[in-house]
Amino acid sequence: MGILSWIIFGLIAGIIAKWIMPGRDGGGFIITVLLGIIGAVVGGYISTFFGHGRVDGFNFGSFVVAVIGAIVVLWVYRLIRR
Repeated sequence: MGILSWIIFGLIAGIIAKWIMPGRDGGGFIITVLLGIIGAVVGGYISTFFGHGRVDGFNFGSFVVAVIGAIVVLWVYRLIRR
């Protein structure tokens, strides 16, 4: 269930991150989902590193961490693409 959770969280987090940070990124839906999944993983690592807990299932805290991670990854992606 862990991988499926990351994919679902990544999908939702990627869509929300794109909604919060609109722009023309190219790649469409697939890139948004991949950036969301990477963001969810990155957010989980950052959260664990700073001692705020870990992403451990479908709960609000894990969702917020995934969205923040997706926003960070989207921001970095846009910096690299320039």
